[in-house]
Amino acid sequence: MKKGLVILLLFFSTFSFSQIYIKGKVTSSANEPLEGASVYFNNTTIGSITNSKGEFELKISKGNYTLVVSFLGFKTKQFPINVEETPLNLTIKLQEENDILNEVVIHKTVYDEDWKYNLKRFKQAFLGRTKLASTCKILNEKDLHFNFNRKTNTLTAIAKKTLIIKHNGLGYLITYDLIDFSIQKNRLFFSGYAQYKNLRKKIKSKWKKNRLEAFNGSRMHFLRSLINKNIDKEGFLVNQFKRVPNPDRPSEQKIEISRQLIQLHKGKINFNKQIIEPKTTIDSAIIVLRKASLPKYQDYLYKRNVIYSDMISFEKNKPFLNFQDYLSIIYKNESEENNYLLGLFGKRKKASGVQTSNIILLEGKSQIDNTGILINPNAIFNEGYWAFEAFANMLPLDYQPPKD
Repeated sequence: MKKGLVILLLFFSTFSFSQIYIKGKVTSSANEPLEGASVYFNNTTIGSITNSKGEFELKISKGNYTLVVSFLGFKTKQFPINVEETPLNLTIKLQEENDILNEVVIHKTVYDEDWKYNLKRFKQAFLGRTKLASTCKILNEKDLHFNFNRKTNTLTAIAKKTLIIKHNGLGYLITYDLIDFSIQKNRLFFSGYAQYKNLRKKIKSKWKKNRLEAFNGSRMHFLRSLINKNIDKEGFLVNQFKRVPNPDRPSEQKIEISRQLIQLHKGKINFNKQIIEPKTTIDSAIIVLRKASLPKYQDYLYKRNVIYSDMISFEKNKPFLNFQDYLSIIYKNESEENNYLLGLFGKRKKASGVQTSNIILLEGKSQIDNTGILINPNAIFNEGYWAFEAFANMLPLDYQPPKD
């Protein structure tokens, strides 16, 4: 029988109001203590290594987190924890890797030109193209394995080992367990578990400056401001819009049929000729293909200055990000970086002087805790500036900007 994770919760009667202590023990399935296991809260700087008895102790503020436990030769485990003002004692059993079935088989990686090209795409998508992204270095790039599916135009990535990322711009050494990564038609999805550590005990002034700049206008900044009902004070403006199919763009079916007609045509085709009224099927196909580059959808703004009650709902006193259609989040206190204006294909956008991002709910609504942390970050999709910033501009969840 396959052995899994066992968690025993024991409650204590004394606690600190500002910080909660979480203690525990990590063992094998045979109840042997695992010394040197890594225990950390995902996307934070809070972590520990187990002692000779397999024991650990963590201190954290209340909120919702994912606890990650890993040890060489064992399968990494993770589980959500709602840290209220009650300390916890955990007993965690890890499953040996030789008991794990149906693991992904990674064939020998060939470090050829295709691999180098895919690595470049991976870094642009995962780390981003910001100024801070240029200060990030993946120290073990060759542990990345790529697969490109030509039929679906999808690039996927698998990491053979935990990625080690040195972030000289923010002053962090980050370990990242890549769970999923895919790009399909420039739509990016990735997920994983990250632990942040300061590169030095003493934080350099440039790191403090860069961290604050990364925080300002970020999704973290917005969600904290939203929960605290001070988005206006923090420099945010929220608008609401609908997204509808572009009536001027032909359907995908018409575009595909037109492409096939062009491919099957044996004669010479003048694609530059002026066509007012199509006289042949080829003329019609040319007109359709000329319109294929039009955007699939059009956005229609219908509400400005969206208020708190139109974005947040409550169930059993728990807040949820919940709204109709789409939200446009404008951060007024910073302008766009030059690389954002250039775009991926060198088509320069017009500078607006603000940073604009869109939020799309993928599951109807998304729970958010009282500290501004999304319970399920994958329940929303970002477009615009937040998508451009990517991983290199992300801060640990326990980051706090300096008080004025």
